[in-house]
Amino acid sequence: MFAIREAFPDDLDQLHDVARFLDTINLPNDRKLLEEIIALSTRSFSGELPPMEREYLFVLEDLEARKLVGTSMIHAQHGTRRSPHTFFEVSKEERYSESLDRYFVHECLKIGYEYDGPTEIGGLILLPSYRGRPEALGKLLSYVRFLFIGMHRTWFRDTVLSELLPPLGADGTSVLWEALGRQFTGLTYQEADRLSKHNKEFIRTLFPHGLIYISLLPKPVQEVIGQVGPQTRGVEKMLTRIGLKYQGRIDPFDGGPHYGAPTDQVTLVRDTRHGRVAQAPRIESEHDTTAELPWAIVAAERADQGAFGPSAGGAVRASPPPRFRATLARQPAGAREELELGEGARKVLGVAPGDPVAWVSV
Repeated sequence: MFAIREAFPDDLDQLHDVARFLDTINLPNDRKLLEEIIALSTRSFSGELPPMEREYLFVLEDLEARKLVGTSMIHAQHGTRRSPHTFFEVSKEERYSESLDRYFVHECLKIGYEYDGPTEIGGLILLPSYRGRPEALGKLLSYVRFLFIGMHRTWFRDTVLSELLPPLGADGTSVLWEALGRQFTGLTYQEADRLSKHNKEFIRTLFPHGLIYISLLPKPVQEVIGQVGPQTRGVEKMLTRIGLKYQGRIDPFDGGPHYGAPTDQVTLVRDTRHGRVAQAPRIESEHDTTAELPWAIVAAERADQGAFGPSAGGAVRASPPPRFRATLARQPAGAREELELGEGARKVLGVAPGDPVAWVSV
């Protein structure tokens, strides 16, 4: 069985192990920064912060192995007056010469900013040994964020964004950054990426503000602009399946495409249901592969001190119990006000018949 829950401070060691596999700006291979991310997430789930300042870190736990195997995140608002959402707008410029009868269409980049930005989803990491399993754990990690948004729609913006990674070099270097960003800032890709987490001033003051003609960049750079890297193609398919589309914008550092949609038009947000656990469920096991029933992601929330069971380390968790927990379960056709859950899913979620839950079909 697998469960998704909020991250806790005592997850730090295992989160550090997960972060080593990708080392991104959202989940860096840096213990001090990870401690800060966990602390911010804890304050977000507890409601201590205003909704638009919250950043939620979800972890996927293999309950049998007592191990954290993946993460995903939600930034309630990406782009403020203090730290704007920054991007390159990709546009086309048409030119025609009557005397030469020559016609050209030039693709161009132009730096742009949003000071009242969208909700961003990110931080999706799944350990390689857990990929390709029948439970589709990558989908669970990705889609649970939209279920959470659907459960608390007013906490999030009216647009949702995902910044996808492009093809990068073996050492994690971006050819776009080397050809463009580094020439204007003098920073390495990694230095600029980390700095931009809390400081966007250097982009606004050092980057060119006019049109940048893509045809003037080296051919290898032109080929990666707006392209999805091999590690991110699965993510792209999952996002397009639920309504996100390429926005004609790219990351100004690495050229990765921005995918987005109006939040209420994302199918998982729109189709989130609220109800209660059925009093007399007919389902005995959610993982009975002979049962021809669709999967659903089911979530429960609580604020009391009831235990959810052992932590990933095997001992009863020293931290407070999770305020949010989710898992995969089989969903009978036509489930509306009540959801039938087998014993395993009820145990993972810490719920009993009659308790409130939220769910979405996947």
